[in-house]
Amino acid sequence: MPPRLPLALALAIALPFAAQAAQPADAAGAADQHDHQQPTDLAGVEVKATPLAGTAEDLARPVEVLTGEKLDEMKANSIGETVSKLPGVQSSYFGPGVGRPIVRGFDGARVQVLSDGLGSGDVSTVSVDHAVSVEPFLADQIEVLKGPATLLYGSGAIGGAVNVVDGRIPEGVTDEPLQGRAELRGNSVNDETTGMFRLDGTSSGGGFVFHVDGLHRETGDYDIPGYPESAQRMAEEGETPDPAEKGTLPNSAVRTDSGALGVTWVGSRGFLGVGASLFNTRYGIPGAAHEHADETPGAPVEEEEGPVTISMDQHRYEMRGGLDNLGPFKSLRAKVARTEYTHTEFEGEETGTVFENTSTEGRVELVHEPLLGWDGAVGVQWGQRDFEAIGAEAFVPPSKSHDAGLFWLGDRTFGAFKAELGARLDRNSIDVDQATAIGPDRDFNTSSLSAALKWDINQSWHMSFGLDRAQRSPTAEELYSNGLHVATSSIELGSPELDAETANRAEIGLHWHSGPFKLGASLYHVRYDDFIYLADTGIEDADGPVRVWTQDNARFNGAEAEASWNFADSMGADWELRVFGDMVRGELSGSGTRELSFSVPHGDHSDDYTIDLARGGNLPRIAPGRVGGEVRWERGQWRASLGAVRYAKQDDVAEFETATPGYTLVDAHVAWHADTAAGNAWELFVDGSNLLDEEARVHTSFLKDVAPLPGRGFAFGVRAFF
Repeated sequence: MPPRLPLALALAIALPFAAQAAQPADAAGAADQHDHQQPTDLAGVEVKATPLAGTAEDLARPVEVLTGEKLDEMKANSIGETVSKLPGVQSSYFGPGVGRPIVRGFDGARVQVLSDGLGSGDVSTVSVDHAVSVEPFLADQIEVLKGPATLLYGSGAIGGAVNVVDGRIPEGVTDEPLQGRAELRGNSVNDETTGMFRLDGTSSGGGFVFHVDGLHRETGDYDIPGYPESAQRMAEEGETPDPAEKGTLPNSAVRTDSGALGVTWVGSRGFLGVGASLFNTRYGIPGAAHEHADETPGAPVEEEEGPVTISMDQHRYEMRGGLDNLGPFKSLRAKVARTEYTHTEFEGEETGTVFENTSTEGRVELVHEPLLGWDGAVGVQWGQRDFEAIGAEAFVPPSKSHDAGLFWLGDRTFGAFKAELGARLDRNSIDVDQATAIGPDRDFNTSSLSAALKWDINQSWHMSFGLDRAQRSPTAEELYSNGLHVATSSIELGSPELDAETANRAEIGLHWHSGPFKLGASLYHVRYDDFIYLADTGIEDADGPVRVWTQDNARFNGAEAEASWNFADSMGADWELRVFGDMVRGELSGSGTRELSFSVPHGDHSDDYTIDLARGGNLPRIAPGRVGGEVRWERGQWRASLGAVRYAKQDDVAEFETATPGYTLVDAHVAWHADTAAGNAWELFVDGSNLLDEEARVHTSFLKDVAPLPGRGFAFGVRAFF
């Protein structure tokens, strides 16, 4: 696409306003604000990730929404941990600074994290030790789209999408001339100190709306119930526990700063806003110190470097606008963002590898009037990424990526049935630095089709059915990786001949509600052609195990269910009992073996290998099944909850992968809320996590044998709403 397209998108936002007088918008159309009047019926909250307005209950496709008090209780340092207790959703783990969402067993480049509908602009899919540059503590609402979201967001959302709505560029006037919230908190498990605030206001004339927010977080190394290394790993290496290492995970501290400023002009038919934000964090990688081997024959191994820490800095600039009532179109929504990102890995005090990423993304959505009975929206999306890794251990060459997509989605009601259809075409290209690449430039054309049906059997029973065909093009990391990947202590090799992968999904869901009772359940099957995965070859190099990006057919089968019961006792207290469970199984669906050839680079020479790779068996690092429950209580100014989640042992493992023991995490929350005569509110809270102080190791983590989850901890603080 031509480089002047971002300017065209900006003009698409601005030009419709040129002839329009500045008139204040009706407050009834204002954007929702996260104040102390917080919604409790999450299923009734409007989903912002789709251009067609609807709630989670209205949509035929599976969506989960977090907002209000429930979001406050679940907010954590990473977006993955924040959403990890939703059915079908877990989190990756690379220390407390890193946690990406895992949706129904899919993560990395298959799950896109969005900031108000645009990509986050970071490089968290390049490596498992790279954090997402979205701060969950500043979110108003978090939406999880389960199943392929390629229809809306392209190739990188074939497994789902997580949309963080933060309102940093307001889209309507505020309820009050000035409103906001602030929070101070601490935590005993890591000596955390966090402070955040946000302010939203409207000018006296009603034409301009502003937003400002800020956050600062500092934590120390966190407490653990035992030793950093697992008993299994120590036994394999013939080690004995060192009492001096018990109780704390070294190099697990985090420091984060984030802030934003946005200003919007609001008229009678639309809005135009601009904003700027920054995100800076520094965090340790537990157990990531490593040795450098001298390639000279007979040379001794150099001493181990200091602990690895990562410093990330991102600056983001956005423009958003909307206009209603455009003849055949109900509304126009357009947005464009430019992100400048730098990520530096330090080994002790020495600079190791520097990752730089500059990206621009634009999106235009037009919601049309009913066409042949169908409500719908047509949209275009465009993006480019200029990526470079600098340093001796840069395992991915510099590259430039260009993406463009055109999509339509619509819905129509037929009596008791609601149908949803959609289609999307994408063009993806990767231009790689030929001086360092192991293969040629690549271009991909992908397409996605989706159909869903919701059947309201009666007022209590509802069924949903979904069929999808989605495609994903390979990333630069999967195509061109060629060297030591320090984060995973392994040699990672790309395959430049990879094709686009195709996912065919079928799902059936059931929802029942009657009075205080609710029940929801889903079964799904996903069959992949040419599934791209990182295969362990079983070869041990001087720098670690050798892993190769390759592809084969695969299948995923899963189920999830959730039930709740709201009741009240004679003393006037409201109670809710909630239980949930989920499981997924990911397997290669072939049989026999296939031959795989590759070369491992060593300075000025390479070692060539040919192995027989199994075409069947389990895929690596699949999230284990789990069941959980929670009891919530509310009376007057008080609310409290007590919950537990049991993670099963994961022994359905791939070749060369070890099993992970099961564990149970127990948590509790208590809060006291008080409204003042002036219309403000205060809230004091205490949240307890891992109350049993159990050793818990995340199976999806490359660090599971050196970095357990935190032990027993108590977060405490105060929130103010005004």
